[in-house]
Amino acid sequence: MTGTQPPLPFEETFPGDPSGDAVAGDPTAPPAGTPVLELKGLSVRYGNVPALARVSARLRAGEVTCVLGENGAGKSTLVQVLSGVRRHDEGELLLDGTAVRFRSPKQARARGIATVWQDLAVAPLMSVWRNFFLGCEPTRGVWPLRRLDREGARETTVRAMARVGVTDIDPDRPASALQAGERHSLAIARALHFGARVLVVDESSAPLTVSQHALVLQSVSAARDQGLAVVLVTHNTQYAHIVGDRFLLLAGGAVAGNLTRDDVDVDDLTRLVAGGDDLTALVTVLRAAHPDLR
Repeated sequence: MTGTQPPLPFEETFPGDPSGDAVAGDPTAPPAGTPVLELKGLSVRYGNVPALARVSARLRAGEVTCVLGENGAGKSTLVQVLSGVRRHDEGELLLDGTAVRFRSPKQARARGIATVWQDLAVAPLMSVWRNFFLGCEPTRGVWPLRRLDREGARETTVRAMARVGVTDIDPDRPASALQAGERHSLAIARALHFGARVLVVDESSAPLTVSQHALVLQSVSAARDQGLAVVLVTHNTQYAHIVGDRFLLLAGGAVAGNLTRDDVDVDDLTRLVAGGDDLTALVTVLRAAHPDLR
């Protein structure tokens, strides 16, 4: 007989706050076609320096929105706002059409927004399945004979990883043995298993091989195919164009472009992210000075 399991990360609730810092309104089903998450004129300032300046975007279920831009463009700040680390100063963040203002990552997770961070913090000496269920381990039996369901946890981890394209994985090996791409896939598989609706994937700060990048992109595609609204923050325009449905270009904290796959090919996207007309002029000058440059 299976006992009551501990609450899952995305089933947490938090009380309303008359100050408007928590979710406002009645959590009813949104009208058809409403974006899962919408940013309306979102601004974040550090003193007098704008990190985000009136950013607007719509994140829909079953779509991958790639956020691109140079260092300092505002990508990290955007991730912090979506994940509940940083509250916005102006504008609105709408979840299912209702304004939200998260005070912590716990509140964001409770409403189904899962974030895969750059550093991919794991407990390196713990097994893969332990990391997968960390904080919400499944149990069997009833009190006082309730015990950890190790075998069920292992099987669930293997199935969840297979859903995002990672097969033949040993759930008992330590997480430190996983490559960076596999750790990304583990985090994405965990988010899917525990009911995330919005997945924010911040590009790994660790160097990835082509095969590891392929694992990450495969996991991102699997999340989109399972109906999640996915935000992929990356510097790599080629990888972005492979999986992206929409491309949000940031420059100086503002939206420099909000494009779809039909709007740009990978060369156009690379030129826009790398500097647009300025880059084109630079290439022309370099080729004139060095005819052998191709």
